[in-house]
Amino acid sequence: MRGGVIPTNRVPSGPAFPETEQTHRQNLWRQFPLLVILVVLWMLLWDDITVMTVVTGTALALLVTRVFYLPPIALSGRLNPWRLLIFVARMVYDIIVASVFVAWLAINPRYQPINSILAIKLHTRSDLVITLTAVSISLVPGTVVIDADREHAILYIHALGTRTSEDIDRIRREVLGTEERIVLAIGAKDEADGIRADRRQRDGGVGTVGARRKGD
Repeated sequence: MRGGVIPTNRVPSGPAFPETEQTHRQNLWRQFPLLVILVVLWMLLWDDITVMTVVTGTALALLVTRVFYLPPIALSGRLNPWRLLIFVARMVYDIIVASVFVAWLAINPRYQPINSILAIKLHTRSDLVITLTAVSISLVPGTVVIDADREHAILYIHALGTRTSEDIDRIRREVLGTEERIVLAIGAKDEADGIRADRRQRDGGVGTVGARRKGD
């Protein structure tokens, strides 16, 4: 053990054990939403809701969160129902429009595949917002997140049909717009204030860290 060795015949005294137990309970409570999601996914896989699926799903969820432990995600404790509705409505709209666009490219005999890998820097460093942004972008046909730089809050995105610089700017605006709607819906107040200020100062040409064209 770095920094010294604790003799085996000495037992730590004082409030160390209560504090450790309290921290454990807090971490378990913070992971409670994840446990619920894992149990629901387990029941969906079995396509059945019974006592057995609930019990086995709970046991597996506890096992997974203990064996593959991840630091708990800090929630902002803020929810704007109106902004959340706007986010969901815009997601549905983007999926429909992108589906029609991708379908047209698939049947268009003149289409020459020219795609891009874009590195787009987000405004927030929140793990939750970065994850939700990446998932939302990947749900829209034509774009998929292939990597994420958590330290620098950069998403690497493969985008379909980026023939011009205007297409690249459009993808960038869509990604940052998705992040903005998520932050305004569930992000912390300081994050929401910061992203509003960034939106006012945004000129539409800064933020794409890099882009590399490739033909498939």
